[in-house]
Amino acid sequence: MTDTATIAPTANVSPDVHIVDLHGRQFILVGTAHVSKQSVDLVKEVIEAEHPDRVCVELDEKRYESLARRKSWVTLNLKEIIYKKQLSTLMINLILASYQKKLGDKLGVLPGTELLEATKVADAKEIPISLCDRDVRTTMRRAWHQTSFFKKSYLVASLFGSLFDDTELTEEKLTELKSTDVLTELMEELGQALPELKRVLIDERDTFLAEKIKEAPGQKVVAVVGAGHIQGIKQALNEDRSEQMAEINTIPPVSPLWKIIGWSIPALIIGSLVGIAFRKGGAAAGDNLIYWILANGIPSAIGALLALAHPLTILAAFVAAPITSLTPVIGAGYVTAFVQVMLMPPLVGEFETVFEDIVTVAGWWKNRLLRVFLAFFLPGIGSMIGTYIGGYQIIKNLF
Repeated sequence: MTDTATIAPTANVSPDVHIVDLHGRQFILVGTAHVSKQSVDLVKEVIEAEHPDRVCVELDEKRYESLARRKSWVTLNLKEIIYKKQLSTLMINLILASYQKKLGDKLGVLPGTELLEATKVADAKEIPISLCDRDVRTTMRRAWHQTSFFKKSYLVASLFGSLFDDTELTEEKLTELKSTDVLTELMEELGQALPELKRVLIDERDTFLAEKIKEAPGQKVVAVVGAGHIQGIKQALNEDRSEQMAEINTIPPVSPLWKIIGWSIPALIIGSLVGIAFRKGGAAAGDNLIYWILANGIPSAIGALLALAHPLTILAAFVAAPITSLTPVIGAGYVTAFVQVMLMPPLVGEFETVFEDIVTVAGWWKNRLLRVFLAFFLPGIGSMIGTYIGGYQIIKNLF
């Protein structure tokens, strides 16, 4: 396989268009920046000039829906998200989307506009479309799973830090951003400290995108992808990586070690309470049980209070924490988040302003959607503290 020098006149002046011939088929790769007006124009020009048999875009179903329906956040079923334990994934998606929108506002184009433009032009010309990216939820979960326990805190801190970074962009930086894939640039910066993260977010997706592009029907295929993926995709097109698809599209199971640890802590605490009952009597066991309830309930309730949660959510935190701490199946944060959504559901306007509110400290308490996340994280942290304090004291009293 070789890159051919023969390209469409409209694309001939752009170094962002790469044509690859493979087994009698032609793949036209258009490298874009997700917040660049020039990329939007280039995508339209290439598709109209080439009129391919198929247009592939670097989107999955979820991201396509969010771009095609800009107000799709309003239709979020928060109760279902909490039930499926996907609040953390939603939070990361919001942060990444906010990061791109912040840059997009400065550059004058919404992030992902060029991908949406590709689908619109293809639809207008009755050209079939293929969504070729891996499900964003799978990508995020694999990234989280591949990140070591100690580096997870660095990842979270870096993501949140990007929200409140108000550094002014220089003209040089603006020019650079217009010619690169902004999200890829962010991930490459993180990849220097977290190489396992880059492997999941960039390298694995290069393979996934390339294989999906090859699967697309037609002799001539235009693929619109972030500029940061171009070289990786070109290399992957030249190889057969189909055997890797099943593995990189699977969410790894939780390690048995973590399951053992998750159940051993409750077993140790319950066993200690039973041991106290046998050694020191039922009254002593009752006192330790009350201590457990207070040690868990109070910090978790304080967390809900700091989140300015509904009074009944605060009560739910106090009641739930001592119970959920004795099972790894569900955490106190999921209980409090669900109760908060039931009692103070986010308003439509708050879904629409979430990207503006998320970049300010006050916005987290003003916006009800973001306050759900506070009502999830803060009581959960309180419960973790209470588990350590209560568990330590009960085990100490046993001996």
